[in-house]
Amino acid sequence: MRDYPDVSIIPFNGKTPLIHPSAFIAPGCRIIGDVEIGEDASIWYNCVIRADVNRIRIGARSNVQDGSVIHCDSPGDGISRPTEGWPTIIGEDVLIGHMAMVHGCTLQDRSFVGLGAIVMDGCTIESDGMLAAGALLSPGKTLPHRQLWAGRPAKYMRDLSDDALVQLRGGADRYVHYAKAHRGAVKDALD
Repeated sequence: MRDYPDVSIIPFNGKTPLIHPSAFIAPGCRIIGDVEIGEDASIWYNCVIRADVNRIRIGARSNVQDGSVIHCDSPGDGISRPTEGWPTIIGEDVLIGHMAMVHGCTLQDRSFVGLGAIVMDGCTIESDGMLAAGALLSPGKTLPHRQLWAGRPAKYMRDLSDDALVQLRGGADRYVHYAKAHRGAVKDALD
């Protein structure tokens, strides 16, 4: 696809990924199935976003950084797993660091997932919550608003300061800018 060089956008089970025209999708990405990517979002080099068994939503200005994997969980029996399963819902202005794994969970607006971190089925990271680099948020956990959790398994470390929140919120704006610059560089490389 000319607009998305070296990107696989693959329909699955009758669902085709929907990508806002302003979103940046870097070369090497694989986007499959029931995926929606919002305005000014950015999906960086070599990410996999696979919505083959449930849906994935990525909100405006959110970014999924290089090498990350986003998946969802299939519908269950209503006893051990919810009947509807666990979709992956990523709000607006969310930062997901390089090589993160995000699976069947909810990341509310302005949440942060650090480099190499893992968020598992049924988890929620509330708005302005931060999961540190390398951390593992085990199934069903909720990381509350304005908290930093770290470790494997992740545990509460401290509340985030106002200054920390200002820095995190600036990250989403920076990535919108970076995406525009990379879109130009990719286009120039093809011309």
